[in-house]
Amino acid sequence: MKYVLFITYYFPPAGGPGVQRVTKFIKYLKDFGWTPIVLAPDNPEYQARDESLAKELPADLIVRRSPIFEPYSLYRKFTGTKEGLSLDINVFEEGSELSLKQKIAHFIRATFFIPDARIGWYRSAVKEAMKITKEYPIEMIYSSSPPYTVSVIARKVSRLTGIPYVAGFRDPWSGFEVSAPKRWFVPRAIDQYLESSVFHDARKIDVAWKGIAHDAIAKYSDLSGEKFIHIPNGFDSADYAEHDIRKRAERRRGEKFVMTYSGSLYGPRNPKNFFAAIELLLDRKEIDPAKIHLRFVGRTGADLDPMFKAPKIMPIVEKLDYVPHSKAVELISDSDALLLIVDDIPSVEHIVPGKVYEYLGAMRPLLAIAPPNGAIGDLLKETHGGEAVAQRDIEGQARVIKGFYSNWLAGIAPSSEMDPAIISQYERREATRKLAKVFDDIIGETK
Repeated sequence: MKYVLFITYYFPPAGGPGVQRVTKFIKYLKDFGWTPIVLAPDNPEYQARDESLAKELPADLIVRRSPIFEPYSLYRKFTGTKEGLSLDINVFEEGSELSLKQKIAHFIRATFFIPDARIGWYRSAVKEAMKITKEYPIEMIYSSSPPYTVSVIARKVSRLTGIPYVAGFRDPWSGFEVSAPKRWFVPRAIDQYLESSVFHDARKIDVAWKGIAHDAIAKYSDLSGEKFIHIPNGFDSADYAEHDIRKRAERRRGEKFVMTYSGSLYGPRNPKNFFAAIELLLDRKEIDPAKIHLRFVGRTGADLDPMFKAPKIMPIVEKLDYVPHSKAVELISDSDALLLIVDDIPSVEHIVPGKVYEYLGAMRPLLAIAPPNGAIGDLLKETHGGEAVAQRDIEGQARVIKGFYSNWLAGIAPSSEMDPAIISQYERREATRKLAKVFDDIIGETK
């Protein structure tokens, strides 16, 4: 049994998609000869919490924590933001009108918090990681980003100890439209230096979707494509009430056609055009408002509230706040069709959110509001899991919704065209097997 040090910011009791990848890796790594030891922050300010995820972890897992300075309480006091308001979906929205104090706060963030607002964890995390490497025979270091501070911590510990590390990325780093602050040239140069040093120092770079590797190589042409390992996100059959994927395909027709969206909504990720497609079908009387139920599960930016209160939408929509992961999977499974909406940004064709795999694992057909010829569209074609329709193609969205609804009326199983054999390759355990092989290969090269 070999030891790997996992350095991660998002870790139970954190909730949300960022914690899923690491949690599932840790759950299954021992099956492939690796014992994980986790280093996480001691007092983080998570935007969402999910205590139930701790049940996923091995009972004998060693978790070490070190203090972190989080700037969000200072941000709230300075800008007058209400306590409990989720800053990630309510403050940094594209095109939103900012107050003078917010503009100053954004300038401070972009200038001094490099690579991100979690840089306040760097010193204590490096110190604690060094203690761990002296107490345990660590042979590998793995970092999970974002936040990108985690990668910088792993790079430093690797340099101090000589232990190889694998840098894991769920999103691209500098310039990523969804989260990147607009920096002026000096902090931008520092950020890019840190990014380049991580990419070049890491023995391998694990990416959750291929566009991350393409983005990195476009920035740093001397990087070899062989350095990047694509390990897609996935689903865990153990999360579903029915563990057999073929049996999950069975669902009795209920009194209403239920379509569910699970995840955050904000700024460029919103249901405006989806609701327009629904209204189109209602106006044409192609769907019966008494027989359709739209369910949205997750945190929502305050600016989107008017969309949910539209006269034709409000009677047929149910809006639930963030729920534990286990409950979200239950609601997904208890649906006739599922909805995915990706951010309406230029690089969207490369993005593959982790949620899409859990949707596929539930064996429910999916309408993805995403580029038809992008990465999500290709995945749905491969698995026969549904259809991707462009953000502004309201007629196309209406066509897919009507198709799902008509199948429900006719009593046709929602997963009739989905391929369980192809979908099964995206099990979380299989993803962990790939990561363990990356570790083994690196160890084999150094001996």
